[in-house]
Amino acid sequence: MRRDQSFLSQYRDIGLAGSVSDATPHRLVLLLLQSARTRIRTAVVAIEQNDAGRKAKAINGAYSILEGLRITLDHRSGGEIASGLDAIYQYGGRRLVEANAANDPNHLHEVDSLLQEIESAWSQIPASAHG
Repeated sequence: MRRDQSFLSQYRDIGLAGSVSDATPHRLVLLLLQSARTRIRTAVVAIEQNDAGRKAKAINGAYSILEGLRITLDHRSGGEIASGLDAIYQYGGRRLVEANAANDPNHLHEVDSLLQEIESAWSQIPASAHG
């Protein structure tokens, strides 16, 4: 499967709304990061409201997104950047699991902050570099 098709498949699999057929792989990654962050913030609210079901669903969704982003990394072309993102996505996934088990919004805030940094850097990549 081509890399852009893999992103498209991941995007559809997690149930994000909207048309993605014309989106570039770069844009899809940005949308996935934003969706993961939205789900994390939903989980924080669910913890505050003592809504275990909604918390678990939101955390599972965010975890699935991170795993999807992780498995689509191109380590051959991406070198150290891909390796660094892989480590961050794995760490974030562990923290999400810990947050779910401990009902700890601090773990969720930590992952959201990490993803915000990646999202911010990703959005700064000039269109001419998108390939």
